[in-house]
Amino acid sequence: MPRSILVLFAHPAQHRSEAQTLLARIARGVPGVTFADLYAEYPRFDIDIDREQARLAAHDVVVFQHPVYWYSTPALLKEWQDLVLEYGWAYGTGGTALAGKLFLCAVTAGGPEEAYAASGYNRFPLRVLLSPLEQTANLCGMVYLPPFVLFAARRAAEGAALALHAARYRRLLEALRDDRLDPARHLGQGLLEFAG
Repeated sequence: MPRSILVLFAHPAQHRSEAQTLLARIARGVPGVTFADLYAEYPRFDIDIDREQARLAAHDVVVFQHPVYWYSTPALLKEWQDLVLEYGWAYGTGGTALAGKLFLCAVTAGGPEEAYAASGYNRFPLRVLLSPLEQTANLCGMVYLPPFVLFAARRAAEGAALALHAARYRRLLEALRDDRLDPARHLGQGLLEFAG
């Protein structure tokens, strides 16, 4: 039976990002994917908690799709987490609504991959920088998949790298939907390398 996928897209200035605009279009076009543009739905940050919890409950896979902003998520996605992932619902006593669901971050980063290393400009691997999201997934009983990343996103838009990454993203979403991706095989990876 196919898995249902919820892509929560968060980009406050998507008109400035060829990479995220293309990846959003890809996600919207995959059958079985529910695509939610959080900045379009909540321009004043007035998040409908009941609606968002119902959306989460109705899906098997949750994808946070966003650019890496200051080593984290854009502000609205952080606000979404703070409000929607309530104690007693997502975690804590009786909080099992998300247990067993798959969680994936599909992100773009401005810097090249070598910038995200102990010896690089950002001093930490991207997986380490996104560890608060990994711990959030763990606390909620979700299965955390390694991040799916497009590095040097601005430069990637100038060549074939963006088109290749977009095709891989489509195949990844389809594999998640069709239960063709074994999460256990990817758990030890630093980043999700998925060619399909």
